[in-house]
Amino acid sequence: MADHAVEEKKHESEAESLIDKITEKFHDSDSSSSDSDDGKGVKSTAATMKAKIYRLFGREKPVHKVLGGGKPADIFLWRDKKITAGVLGVATTIWVLFELLEYHLLTLVCHILILALAILFLWSNACNFINKSPPKIPEVILPEDIVLGVASAFRTEFNRALAILRDIASGRDLKKFLAVIAGLWIFSILGGCFNFLTLFYTCFVLLHTVPVLYEKYEDQVDAFAEKAEAELKKQYAVFDAKVLSKIPKGPLNNKKLS
Repeated sequence: MADHAVEEKKHESEAESLIDKITEKFHDSDSSSSDSDDGKGVKSTAATMKAKIYRLFGREKPVHKVLGGGKPADIFLWRDKKITAGVLGVATTIWVLFELLEYHLLTLVCHILILALAILFLWSNACNFINKSPPKIPEVILPEDIVLGVASAFRTEFNRALAILRDIASGRDLKKFLAVIAGLWIFSILGGCFNFLTLFYTCFVLLHTVPVLYEKYEDQVDAFAEKAEAELKKQYAVFDAKVLSKIPKGPLNNKKLS
């Protein structure tokens, strides 16, 4: 009888240990699933917060991709400081020559050609007297595919600009029309204050400084732009309610509504 009682206790302890192991496994699986759910929740929350971040002009790509990527974007964002500094140095030299020193383009090109031809001519003749090989002047040929590519790109952008102007002039989008008119008015004021070369040089310098500064302080700039856009929308709503809504609709708008 004693042996039988010992065996029963042994079986009961084994059964209890088995039940405990099964319970622990269930608890572990529940905790892991809850942890994974929590991780998924955190990830989804982070993704939602990231999607809610306001970006200037509604951009979704980094600044480098917005600028086209590749070498031009590297130059604009000062990824290669030597090349960017060289480009700005050449542009500044041209602006100083033409604007401050009042040098003319045709005069500059002619003087450069005179100097280059004189140096090469004298060098070639001097080599005959000192028994040295004359300088090897490279044969420069402008590739046809590059010229056609540039012309095709210019034609595409020009046609796109004409299509945008035609769409604005057709009276379909009043907000876009007002924005373009305001932009052209601002450019007309700038054109009266500066000549074309100074305006082009200013835009060139801004193109090499504003993107890199924006990339560095994009969070602060985007936060300020979000507040400014909200204020502009509020003012436009007031202007639309007080002025634009009272303007009689033209025949084009009446046809669209009918």
